[in-house]
Amino acid sequence: MKRLVILWFFLVVLAITSFGQSPYALSWKKELPYLGVGVGTLGAGFYLSTLSPILTADERLSLTPMKINGLDRFAAGNFSEAADRSSNLFLLGSHIAPFLFLVDNHSRSKFGQIMSLYTEVAAINLGVTFITKSLVQRPRPFVFSEDAPDALVYNQKAKASFFSGHTSVTAANTFFAASVFSDFFPESKWKPLVWGAAVTIPAITAYLRVAAGKHYPTDVITGYAVGAAVGILVPHWHRNKGVKNKAVRVDLGYNATKLTWKFN
Repeated sequence: MKRLVILWFFLVVLAITSFGQSPYALSWKKELPYLGVGVGTLGAGFYLSTLSPILTADERLSLTPMKINGLDRFAAGNFSEAADRSSNLFLLGSHIAPFLFLVDNHSRSKFGQIMSLYTEVAAINLGVTFITKSLVQRPRPFVFSEDAPDALVYNQKAKASFFSGHTSVTAANTFFAASVFSDFFPESKWKPLVWGAAVTIPAITAYLRVAAGKHYPTDVITGYAVGAAVGILVPHWHRNKGVKNKAVRVDLGYNATKLTWKFN
């Protein structure tokens, strides 16, 4: 936690002291609340995770798929080490996305700003994820599988199904990168491809987490929504007033919700 604060401090100094045109405005006054929320939720999440009880044999025997809602029930008993390993690759790969801004001269000159925002996104998203997992304590689907090893079942992490951290982190990374790309390069012809990748990568991760038996559909849907929201909103709230490009818009109406990606 101390290292995170030091890293954030260094990045904010670099971001505030950088010069030239940028779609974002950072200041100490503006960043401190984000630091407080990020460090606070992350610290609380880590602490609560240490208090999570380990699943017992009696608890496992008392569990029944019939008590699971209809949308999630089919995933009970899933277990695949191959799917788990594949989902780890997508998670790790998504962390590369923010560093791709080093390729272009314009975004590279503002890399301190970008990484400062990314640090805030990562801390807030992880904090909310860990806190929710620790409070809900939902057993994972693999506890219903006879193939799952006891070391995996009788473990604190076996009761951390809701919601999916792999999906939320991957979505936060890709949606953050797509949002920043849209702000730095609003006229780019690559925006549909960038947003397409941002949407698809966490969706594949979510599918693999369900196939692996680590999460139910509602776990990954929630993780996707939380990660995407944090990845979009943090840079959005830091935009200069002159930046009007909106990469994502949500329209609400009677008995309808529409999510629109706007490429212009």
